[in-house]
Amino acid sequence: MVRNSNSPARGELGRQMDRFLSCLALANASPHTLRNYGSDLKQFLDYFSPPGQPAPAPDSFDHVQIREFLGALYSRNNAKRSVARKLAAVRAFFRFLAKEGIIGANPARLVATPKLPKTLPSVLTAEQANNLVDAAGREGIARDRVIFELLYGCGLRVAELVGVDVQDFDWGARWLRVRGKGRKERQVPYGAKAAEALERYLQARAGYDSPALLLNRRGGRLTTRSVARIVKRFAVLFSADPSLHPHSLRHAYATHLLSDGADLRAIQELLGHASLSTTQKYTMVSLKDLMEVYDRAHPKA
Repeated sequence: MVRNSNSPARGELGRQMDRFLSCLALANASPHTLRNYGSDLKQFLDYFSPPGQPAPAPDSFDHVQIREFLGALYSRNNAKRSVARKLAAVRAFFRFLAKEGIIGANPARLVATPKLPKTLPSVLTAEQANNLVDAAGREGIARDRVIFELLYGCGLRVAELVGVDVQDFDWGARWLRVRGKGRKERQVPYGAKAAEALERYLQARAGYDSPALLLNRRGGRLTTRSVARIVKRFAVLFSADPSLHPHSLRHAYATHLLSDGADLRAIQELLGHASLSTTQKYTMVSLKDLMEVYDRAHPKA
C-alpha cells in the first residue's frame, strides 16, 4: 500500500492510490506487481506532496505534470526501463480513476513511454547450462539440484519456482502445474533427471509437512532472494560468468528449445507468455548466434 496516504497532506490522492492497490489485490495481481506499483505510486505521491504542502486533487493533473515527474526521474539518473515502469504504474492508476468516474480522462495516456534500447539477452550454451546443473547435483544439497533442474529443465520464472507445491506434480505423467503471472496456470513437462532429483530431495525433506516444495532450513517456503543467492553461488564457483541469475536459465531453456527445432508457439505455451512477440526475442538470439558462426566460418564473411 501507499504508506501515510491517510495523512492530511496526502489526502484524496493517497486514498485513491490505496483503493487502486486494493482492487489490484482483489483481482489477483501478483505480490511482485503490487510491491512495484505501491513503490512507484508512493514516489509519485511524494513528488507532488513535499513536506508542508498538500497533494493535488486527482482531477487536477494533466499530462504536463506527469512529464515533469518523468523529468525529475531522469535528473536523478533513473534508467529508461525504470522510468517506463513507473509511468506504467501511473498510467494504470489514472486509468482506474477514469473508469471509476473520479476523473474525466486519463492524462497519462498522452505521455509517451520512453523508447527502450533493444538488447538481446546473453545466453548460456547448452554445455554451460548442463555443467551448472551437474555441479548443483555434485556439490550442493538435494534441494539445489532440484532448483537448477526446474529452472533450466522447465523454464520457470523464479517466482513460479518458489510457488510450486508438492501437490502440483503429476508424478506418473511427469507434468508440473505452474502458476504464472496474473495467477494463470499452465502445465509443463519435466524430464527423467528432474524426476530423479525430485525423488531424492523429497526423501531428504520427508520430516516436513509443508505444502511448499522448496524449503529453507527452518522448514519455511524458500524465497526468490534465496534462490537468486543459490544460483549466484554456483555461477561464481562453476561458471565463467558470475552475473548469471535465475532468469538466465529460463533464457537458456527457451533458446535451446528453439535451436533444436521446437515450434515457437509451443515455446510460448511452455514459458507462459501472453504474447507471441515476447517469445520471438529468442528467435533474434538464435539469429545472432547464427551470424556469429557465419562470420567466423564462412570465407566470404
